[in-house]
Amino acid sequence: MNMALNETHQTSLKQHLDLQRQAYNSMPAPSYQSRVSKLEQLKAGLLEQSEQFVTALAADYGHRSSNDTMISDIMPCVNNINYTLKNLKKWMKPNRRHAGLLLAPSSVTVHYQPLGVVGIIVPWNFPVMLAIGPLITAIAAGNRAMLKMSEFTPATNQVIKAMLAKIFNEDEVAVIEGEADVAAAFSALPFDHMLFTGSTTVGRHVMRAAADNLTPVTLELGGKSPVVIAPDIDIATAVERLIYGKCLNAGQICVAPDYILCPEDKVDELISEYQKRFNKMYPDFDSNPDYGNVINERQYSRLLTVLEDAKQKGAVIHSATEYNIDTNVRKLPTQLITATSDDMTVMQEEIFGPLLPIVSYKNIDNAIGYINQRERPLALYIMSFDSSTQQHIVQHTHSGGVCINDTVFHVAADDAPFGGIGPSGMGHYHGKEGFLTFSHAKTVLKSGKFNSGLFVHPPYGTKIQALLMKMFLR
Repeated sequence: MNMALNETHQTSLKQHLDLQRQAYNSMPAPSYQSRVSKLEQLKAGLLEQSEQFVTALAADYGHRSSNDTMISDIMPCVNNINYTLKNLKKWMKPNRRHAGLLLAPSSVTVHYQPLGVVGIIVPWNFPVMLAIGPLITAIAAGNRAMLKMSEFTPATNQVIKAMLAKIFNEDEVAVIEGEADVAAAFSALPFDHMLFTGSTTVGRHVMRAAADNLTPVTLELGGKSPVVIAPDIDIATAVERLIYGKCLNAGQICVAPDYILCPEDKVDELISEYQKRFNKMYPDFDSNPDYGNVINERQYSRLLTVLEDAKQKGAVIHSATEYNIDTNVRKLPTQLITATSDDMTVMQEEIFGPLLPIVSYKNIDNAIGYINQRERPLALYIMSFDSSTQQHIVQHTHSGGVCINDTVFHVAADDAPFGGIGPSGMGHYHGKEGFLTFSHAKTVLKSGKFNSGLFVHPPYGTKIQALLMKMFLR
């Protein structure tokens, strides 16, 4: 049975880790078939518990669209497992490398060995996908894992814990719950690898704690991901391509569009088209079931404070719908913000919610310069059908990933890495890169009965050594 830290269970986090490490040491190389079996059981569990996850996430959020949960939490995990099962045997196979003439006739291979025990710190915005997704890769690579769930998703945590308990023993996968103090203690454990998904601010604390143990970390952070609307694209088309990424989970996504760079003569049209499209997607907004809540009062109050700060500093607010903000209900339509300035909080911090600043620009190089003057984002979105414009922006900006004429969907590409750069993250997972992240690439050089190394042993100055020097130092 999986174990959680609670009042009635006094087993320490260190004991969890020791238990898993002992189990790993007794079986450091799980077979291909055992990994496949666990992944197949995990897929079955996700499908069997999908309705429970929908209900639990709705309870944690106050309201969350069932389709949002199925599309963004359950479906990516199922697809990830299917993809992993298809490719795992190939990934696990030792990779033959060239030894080179100097080492001939020895052979060189690279073996991908499990790291051991992986710590996974899970955020509240997609608690199923961001718990099970990394777990899939960790299990595929042969590891054991401890998951620290968010204290803001208690109902979902219980479904995850119960599902995993049917598949894994506590020395294979453990689910940990608790407040910030538990998270701090968790990040200080000497894991063999740690993956954290969350804010850049907390990511710095996690990395600092991991440094004491020389624990390698993968940081999936966030930042201010821009949308560049190029001059060539029709505004209605640009809005159609970007709006879903801002409205999914009420914008509470690390790769959600954070602000829009728009040609200065098209800003009014952008606002009008966004409002038109929003009301088509979410008619009768007050009672519409397809648009989710902000997760809790703390986050809702934060967003309203950020919005008020912008107003006080001269911003103009354009709500996507005529719905009046009701502070008793955590439902907030997109608030488009113009006349922004750099001293506004909304332009300084990752928004993580349904606020969307619009920044005007004169030409595309101005837009590129605006992006490059700021911290490197997790995602960059380009709205343009002109190939030279696309290439120009891609080549002259840095970001964790890029979507051209789309938003957020690059995260669903199973056969590609996902990760940030600089303040938006460190390292990759998803796909083969995820398998490599949770594996140690161990080089194995194998020599036979013929010992070519004798040629370079002392005493030095032999004719064969002189010949070797002549051959290889050129």
